[in-house]
Amino acid sequence: MYQKYHTEALVLGSRERGENDRVFILFTRDFGLVRARASAVRSEKSRMRYALQNYARVHVSLVRGKRGWRAAGAAAIQGVSSDARSVATFARISELLIRLIHGEEKNGYLFATLTEAHSALMQAKHDTAPVVELVCVARMLYALGYLSSEALSTALFTHTAYTGESLLEAETMRDSLLSSINKAIAETQL
Repeated sequence: MYQKYHTEALVLGSRERGENDRVFILFTRDFGLVRARASAVRSEKSRMRYALQNYARVHVSLVRGKRGWRAAGAAAIQGVSSDARSVATFARISELLIRLIHGEEKNGYLFATLTEAHSALMQAKHDTAPVVELVCVARMLYALGYLSSEALSTALFTHTAYTGESLLEAETMRDSLLSSINKAIAETQL
């Protein structure tokens, strides 16, 4: 008998598999980056069809089988915004995260950073999206060890909120933050 795990996750992407199945790339609170197969999720009768949309935040039930993870159920926490710029911004963040992370590893700070960025992007106006993306990418690189807080000497990495204060601080140090991010991404060689 397999154990069922219930966790919160962000849907970073998906791809079709077979006639009705889909493989989802999930960043979960408890397991880190997981690729989970959902059977018959593309059929009209599927209950998970609308919860498991790309770039949504969900509660998901996962089962670890012989061939990897399977999604056994899902319920939406926060859907996708109708603002295309916000969704495109989160899509870029998701693509970078998928490139940088290989394998499953729990990372609470990174999960909090991504969920706060997701909330900020899906609820906010599109004029704050570039700054939220800048701060989120910097925090991602910091959480993965590619960027040190001492190098930037800022309080941006002590919390995960995207408040007016932290966005204003990021805006004032935009050039040095961009330089550090580009250098860190170049050093990953991905």
